[in-house]
Amino acid sequence: MSSNVGPMDLNAGRSPLYLDFTGASISRDSGEHPAPFNRSRTLGAAPSIVLPHQQYVNHFAVDIGGSLVKLVYFSQDDDQESNGDSFGGRLHFVKFESSRLPLLFDFIEKKEMHLLEDGVEGMKPVVKATGGGAYKHAEEFQERLGLEIEKIDEIESLVTGANFLLSVIEAEAFTFFKGKKEYIRTSNESNDNSNLFPYLLVNIGSGVSLLKVDGYNQCERVSGTSLGGGTFWGLGRLLTGCKTFDELLELSTKGDNSLVDMLVGDIYGGLDYEKIGLEASTIASSFGKILTDNEKTLADYRPADIALALCRMISYNIAQIAYLNAMRYNLKRIFFAGFFIRGHPFTMDTLSYAIDFWSKGEMNALFLRHEGFLGALGAFLTYEEGIPSSINKSLAESIDSRANFVERFTGNPPPKGKTASPGGKAGAGKSGRDWVEKFIEVGKLSDALTGQAQLSESSADTLGGNEEASPNQGISEYDLWGGETCMSASCSGLEVGVLHVDPSLNQFPLLSDAASYEVSVVDISKDEEQRSYWIGVLENQLDVFADKAIASQGGTDEARKNYDGFKWTFSSHLEKLRKEPHAYGKFGLCELLEMREECLRDYGFKDSYLSNKESENAAALKVLPDLLNELDSLEESKRLLALIEGVLAGNIFDWGSIACVELYKNGTILDIYKQARSNLKSRPWRVDSFDVFREEMLDRTTTHKRYRRAILFVDNSGADVLLGMLPLARELLTRGTEVVLAANSLPAVNDITAKELRSLMQDVSKVCHIIRGGLEEGRRLYNQYKQMPDVQEINPSSPPYTPLYIVENGQGGPCLDMRRVSRQLALAAKGADLVVIEGMGRAIHSNYNTKLNCDTLKLAMVKNQVLAETLFGGDIYDCVCLFEKCT
Repeated sequence: MSSNVGPMDLNAGRSPLYLDFTGASISRDSGEHPAPFNRSRTLGAAPSIVLPHQQYVNHFAVDIGGSLVKLVYFSQDDDQESNGDSFGGRLHFVKFESSRLPLLFDFIEKKEMHLLEDGVEGMKPVVKATGGGAYKHAEEFQERLGLEIEKIDEIESLVTGANFLLSVIEAEAFTFFKGKKEYIRTSNESNDNSNLFPYLLVNIGSGVSLLKVDGYNQCERVSGTSLGGGTFWGLGRLLTGCKTFDELLELSTKGDNSLVDMLVGDIYGGLDYEKIGLEASTIASSFGKILTDNEKTLADYRPADIALALCRMISYNIAQIAYLNAMRYNLKRIFFAGFFIRGHPFTMDTLSYAIDFWSKGEMNALFLRHEGFLGALGAFLTYEEGIPSSINKSLAESIDSRANFVERFTGNPPPKGKTASPGGKAGAGKSGRDWVEKFIEVGKLSDALTGQAQLSESSADTLGGNEEASPNQGISEYDLWGGETCMSASCSGLEVGVLHVDPSLNQFPLLSDAASYEVSVVDISKDEEQRSYWIGVLENQLDVFADKAIASQGGTDEARKNYDGFKWTFSSHLEKLRKEPHAYGKFGLCELLEMREECLRDYGFKDSYLSNKESENAAALKVLPDLLNELDSLEESKRLLALIEGVLAGNIFDWGSIACVELYKNGTILDIYKQARSNLKSRPWRVDSFDVFREEMLDRTTTHKRYRRAILFVDNSGADVLLGMLPLARELLTRGTEVVLAANSLPAVNDITAKELRSLMQDVSKVCHIIRGGLEEGRRLYNQYKQMPDVQEINPSSPPYTPLYIVENGQGGPCLDMRRVSRQLALAAKGADLVVIEGMGRAIHSNYNTKLNCDTLKLAMVKNQVLAETLFGGDIYDCVCLFEKCT
C-alpha cells in the first residue's frame, strides 16, 4: 500500500475525523501567514473555510499500546514568541504503563495540556492518537479530559516519526553488534539527508510489518510475519511463567540457549561445518535439543534457557525475512523498531548477528534511540497548524534544519507558576519539600530501580506509590528527567532526552565538510582512559565552582541547597557516562562541558562569574590605552608578532582551568598578564605557523589586497578579550577588513557574552576612535539593511571607518559547535574570507581539526597537561598558533 507520510508532506495522512461545521464561513484572509496558535481550523487554499468550532490541542499526541503509553508534548520557551516564522521550545518524550492510564491523565491535567487557549465553552478539543489503545480508551479520554480522539494510522505515524528523527538527530541511528554500539550518520556531504532513502523499516510489535520507505511522503508495506513480539511474549509466558514482557527479556539475559537449541556442533561432533561456513555455535534447530532426551519435561529446563532460545528463534526469523526483502528491493539499510526491542541488548545483538550472518558481513542491523516514541512523534507531526506545522515548515524550507534541533539530557524544573523556579523561593507543597528535593528523590528512585540505592517511602509517594499523599501526583520520573528512564538492569544504556527546538540556529556556512564535522577533538565515548580522566577533572571542579555559584545567588541557604542539587544532578550524569559512555548518544567532551552549564542554569545559576568578569574588564580597560599606543609604535612585522603574543598571553585567563585558578590566587589580573607576556614560551611554539600568517599579512599590505571580512570568535572576559583579541580586531579594521566579533549567547564560566561585549565596547569607544568609528558604521549599515549586511565595497566615497559588528555565536558553553550557530553569525559568514578562533575550548577542545572554506587562524594557550600531551606531545602552557590557508 502507499501512504502519504512524513514531516515534509504538510497535507499528508488526513484520517477521517469529527468535524463541526457550525458557524463555518469563507475566510477573507489570504491565509499566507496563519498564526500557529490560532485554534480555528483552516483547511485548503485561500480563500479558506474557517471552522470556528473545530478545536485542536496541537501541542501533544499519544501512542497507546498494549503495555506502554508514549506521550510527546511541546513546551514553549518563556522567552520565545510564536508567530508564522519563528517558534522555539522543547519536545518532551514521556511514557507510562498502559495499566496505569490514570497517571497519564493526571500528568496531562497537571500541565494543563488539555485546555484550549481560545476555547469556547461547550467545544470539544481534538487530540491526535495512534496505537490500538486509541480505539480502546477513546471514551476515557473524553470522560476524564474532555478530549476527542482523532485516530492516526499506526504505519503513517511510525514512518513519519522515523523520518523526522533520522533527519534532525545526528546520533539517532546506531549499530549494536557483539555488545559494541556505534552511531552512524544518515546525511551526505550536503547534509540534506538525500542518501537516507530508500530504507527498510522493520516494526516488531505483536506481529511484524516490513515497510519500504522511499521518501518523506511515501512508504509501502512489502512484507510481514505473524511471528513477532506477541509470539515471544505469549510462548514465553506459557513456558516460563513470566508475568511481564520486561521480566521475560530480563530473564533471557541469564540463559544459555545451547541447553535447549540444537547447534551445528551437536550434529558434527563439536566441529564447524566448514564446507558451507557454519560455525559450531550456529543454531541448527531452535528447541531441537529437547528432542534428544525424551525423559525430560518442561520442569527439567531452566526458564532462563527457554527465554533466550525463544528470543533468538524469533529474532533470527525476523532478521532473515528482513534481509531477504532488503535484497529483493535493493535496500542498503535496515532499521528495526517496535516494542520487542526496547533497547534490550540481547535482542539487538541477536538481530545484528543474524543480519551480519545472512549478508556475509555486508549489511548491519540499525536501531533508533527514540524507537519507542516513533508513533507518538509521528502523530504529533500530523497536525497541520500550530507548533507541529511550524516544525514541518522548518524541515521543508531549511537546508540545514538539523541545526534547529538539539537533544539535551539535563533535568528541568517545574513550569513557572506551578511551583518555584530555580533560584527563587521554592514551593513546598503538602510534603514540605521543594522541587529540588523532589528532583533528587526521583533520581534516588531511578537508582533504586536498578538496585543501586534504597527507595525511601517519600520517593514512592512522590511518584504515585501513595497517590493520596503524593504532593506531585501524576509527575513521573520520566518527566522530571526529561525523557525515558531505563529501568532494567540489563538495559543497553539508551537515554531519551528533551528535544530543544530553536529555529534561530543555522549551520556555520563556511564548514568545508559539514557531513563529517566532529565538534569534540577528544572522544570520551570511545577512549576509556580519556573518559576517566576528564570525568575526574569535572568532578574535582565542582568544589571550585561552589563558592562563586553560591555567592551569585546571594550566599543564602537556598543558594547552597540549589548548588547541592546541581552538584548531585551533574555528578549523576558523570557517573552514568562513566559506566555507560553511549547513554546519551554520540557524546564528546564538548557536549559534556555544555551539559555542566545547562545543569547550572537549571538550578538558577545563570552567570556565576559575573562579578569576576566585571572586575577583570575594569582592570584591563585601564591599561588598554597604553597597550594600543605601544602597538602603534611598532613597525608592521613586529606589531603582528606582538598582537599574536598578546592574544596567547591573554588567553591564560580561564576560570574553567584548575591551573589558572591557582594563578588567580597569587596575583591581580594585571600581574598575571604581565607575567604571561614576559614568560611566554619562546618560539617556535608547540604549534607554530605564525611566519606563514605574517607573510600573508605583509603580502596583502604590499599588494593592497585586504581580507574582506574577518570573523573573530572571542573567549574570556578581561585581559583575554580587551588586551588580546580587541587589538587584533583593531589591526584588521585599520587594514580595511570588516570585523565581526562573535561572542557567547549565554554565559559559561568567565567567557564574555555578546551582550556584555556590546556594553564593554561603549567604554572602549571612549579611548579608541577606530573602534568607535567601526561600531558606528556597523550600526548604520545594520539599521539600513535591517539585518547583517553583505561585505561593503571600498571606493573613494566609502566612509572613513570600516564596520565592526558584534553578534551572538549561538553557544551556551565554553566550546564552539559549528553545527549550530546564530542566524546573524551565519549571515555574517557570507563573504568572510578569514576566521580567527581563540581559546582552548573553541580552538583546541573543539575545532582543532576543522577545515573551513576560508583562511583560518587558531590561537590558544593549552592550560591542561593531559590535553597538551594527547594532542601535541607537549606541556602545560604550550602555545598554539595554527594558520591554515584555504585551498
